[in-house]
Amino acid sequence: MKMTKENEMKIIKVEGLLDLVNYNEESVVSRTIIDKLVGTVTLFAFDKGQGLSEHSAPYDALVIILEGEAEISIARVPYRLKKDQMIIMPANVPHALRAIDRYKMLLIMIRSE
Repeated sequence: MKMTKENEMKIIKVEGLLDLVNYNEESVVSRTIIDKLVGTVTLFAFDKGQGLSEHSAPYDALVIILEGEAEISIARVPYRLKKDQMIIMPANVPHALRAIDRYKMLLIMIRSE
């Protein structure tokens, strides 16, 4: 079977997830890993004390803490998450994020009709 450009598998290289984004002092750093019509995968690094103010998104989002500690408020209810923990932020529900300690997280947003 001949593979066309549209269905050709592209394997660039195996990389360590934590190495794909670095901390910057007093900053939030992000790197988009996948950006498709059906959703996005974004890696974040939050320096201690940094965060994202309350906002909402029209799609469900899964947050996975890769290292460090975060406070994620959903509908103004705070949740403390540490390495290897996850939480789902429901669509259209206000949420905010704050770094208790510097942390890295993976955000997976799934778009729906």
